[in-house]
Amino acid sequence: MSGEDDLVLPEDSGSARGRGDTPASAIPANHVLRDFFAGLVKRKLHDGVGISDQDVCFYITNLLAAFCQSDRLYRICDASGRPLHDVGEMLLESDPVYGPAPGFEREREVRKHIGDYTLFFAGMFPESINHFRLRRQRLENFIDFVKAGKESYYIVSQFNVFEYAEESALFSHLSEDFESCVYGLNMIRTEISEMQHPIARQANELLM
Repeated sequence: MSGEDDLVLPEDSGSARGRGDTPASAIPANHVLRDFFAGLVKRKLHDGVGISDQDVCFYITNLLAAFCQSDRLYRICDASGRPLHDVGEMLLESDPVYGPAPGFEREREVRKHIGDYTLFFAGMFPESINHFRLRRQRLENFIDFVKAGKESYYIVSQFNVFEYAEESALFSHLSEDFESCVYGLNMIRTEISEMQHPIARQANELLM
């Protein structure tokens, strides 16, 4: 693991070449809440879990900020415009051979979202996975949920030519370190829940 002062997260919350195209958040780059997420990611993922890849830490910071908005969580829709909440349905939507995906660009888009969606829920709301399964029949369980996320990031990493070449390594690392990222997000969730600081309460209201 790198030293404590080695990680410097960029201030820009938008896309960056080599850092993945996480949807930009409505939270500005200089907003105190985004700085709060960046600090948590540094302490828990970088210093605590030992994830030294700055691009992975930057990506997860952006992910937390982006997914404060529910429309970012459920931005993948089927042909009728219905937002997809079920990972099994998303997997079907991503299939360019036997499913409705019109091509490999759509496959990459949906697969990246599956990776983001499963990482976020497995890390921040693990209990919700089984809770939702009790409410209606779903096509996945927790183990398959994590497997779908790892596999999806791996598939995204295989888009390694042209404009996607510089992002390939990032998604490969996200796939390889998926469980470690989930564990780090579990730690972040615990710290947010235990904090009494107003910023922590605001983050708790947005994320929890």
